[in-house]
Amino acid sequence: MKPKVFVTRIIPRSGIDLLEQYCQVKVSVQDRVIAKDELLDGVKWCDALLCLLTDRIDEEVIAANPNLKVIANYAVGYDNIDLKAATAANIPVTNTPDILTDAVAEHTFALLMAIARRIPESDKYTRLGKYKGWAPMLFLGAELKGKTLGIIGLGRIGIGVAQRAKAMGMNILYHDINRDGAFEKTYQAGFADTDSIIKESDFISIHVPLLPSTKHLIGQKQLAMMKKTAYLINTSRGPVVDEKALVEALASDEIAGAALDVFEFEPDLSAGLAQMDNVVLTPHTASATHETRSAMSMVAASNILDVLRGEVPRNLVNKDVEASLSREPIIN
Repeated sequence: MKPKVFVTRIIPRSGIDLLEQYCQVKVSVQDRVIAKDELLDGVKWCDALLCLLTDRIDEEVIAANPNLKVIANYAVGYDNIDLKAATAANIPVTNTPDILTDAVAEHTFALLMAIARRIPESDKYTRLGKYKGWAPMLFLGAELKGKTLGIIGLGRIGIGVAQRAKAMGMNILYHDINRDGAFEKTYQAGFADTDSIIKESDFISIHVPLLPSTKHLIGQKQLAMMKKTAYLINTSRGPVVDEKALVEALASDEIAGAALDVFEFEPDLSAGLAQMDNVVLTPHTASATHETRSAMSMVAASNILDVLRGEVPRNLVNKDVEASLSREPIIN
């Protein structure tokens, strides 16, 4: 009998087609975040779970099937999964790194340019028929050339954003737990502590994982330190920014603007945020390209097949389980 794979939401067919060559595949067809009871039923049925960042894979879900062999997350981040519980149950957890880099870096820079040049405001104004002709003071924005971009978190995406910023003639400051001399040389970038970046940058782009240490990394104190002409861009995780403090800073013109793809209480927005003109908001779509989402589907499926073949999955997150993984193949 073929092993069973449960997929918690419709994803691009590339990965599903690959899985169906070797497995029974059941996909939740509701185009919404799966309900807890539906998730539990699916987990109890399957040998392998392919889940999304919006699914809360907690201790109860993990304990629902003692024979669960792998949890494949259709995302780079995995803060939606109780990694400690999965490791204790000897269940490998995988993610889909690397392939999102260009899509997210592109989206980050699109947000940066949109807020700097007031594109959404201008678009709305024009569509409403308010445009009566060229005017010297109409929608003045900020040029990028010569401005300083501060990057907080220098992973692959942060480097990708720096690459695009450099092409636009921007100066780069960055902070990361590890200093990168090669990056500094390639992009003539300066290394600085977080406070210095916040104080000195004209644009701040955040690229850190959500950890206890990064929750509200940008709060009231940090927003008060920013230039009044500065912009904040976040495509990492919503709770990295204290959204209530951000709304207050925007409302009082403490900073010039913000561009967000992620939100602290996602999918809900903090009161007042949606009504502001000095923000650009996108619905967690930084990786939303046909190419990237299809590749994510393939990688998640491949991680599952690795485990079912008795191999260490290529994108294993909880490496503590590696030594005790079963090497007995279920499929060929």
